[in-house]
Amino acid sequence: MPKLDLSQIPFKGGSTYPGKLAQAMARRSSQRLGDAGGLTQYGVNMVRLEPGAASSLRHYHMQQDEFVIVTQGTCTLIDDDGEHTMQPGDCATFPAGDANGHHLVNKSDAPALFLVVGTRTETETGHYSDLDMKVTMDATGFKFTRKDGSPLTAEQIGE
Repeated sequence: MPKLDLSQIPFKGGSTYPGKLAQAMARRSSQRLGDAGGLTQYGVNMVRLEPGAASSLRHYHMQQDEFVIVTQGTCTLIDDDGEHTMQPGDCATFPAGDANGHHLVNKSDAPALFLVVGTRTETETGHYSDLDMKVTMDATGFKFTRKDGSPLTAEQIGE
C-alpha cells in the first residue's frame, strides 16, 4: 500500500558538513519520506527544526530544484533578499542555478516543521553563500572544497 506510516519512519539528525560546521545542524532532524516510499527521481523530506536550529548553511544548487512548504510552527527564510517569516502553508521555490543562497532558521520558542522536495541528479554542485566553500556530489559521495576547488583549511571548518 502506498500510504506511509509516519510513526515507522524515524527522524534522524546529523550532517555531512565537515568539522565543526556540522554543529550548526545539531538541532535539525528529518524524516526521509521519499526514500521510505521508494522514490528515486526526487527526494521528499519532513524537516524538524528545534528552537534556534537552522536547516543548513546558506546555500544554492546548480543542478537541483528545491521546494519547501512550512507545515507547523514558524520558520524564517533567510536568502539574498533578507529575512522572510514563513508560517504553515507558506511555500518557497529555489530553481537550479539561481545563485540565491538560502536556508530556514527557527527563531521561535517552539519546534517547526517543513516539507522539502528536491530533484535527484547523478551529480550536483552546491555553493555556500557565507563561506568560501562548495560541495560536489557524485556516485562516490560528497566532497567539500573551497569555491576554487582547493582543499578546505582546518581554520575554515573549525578544527
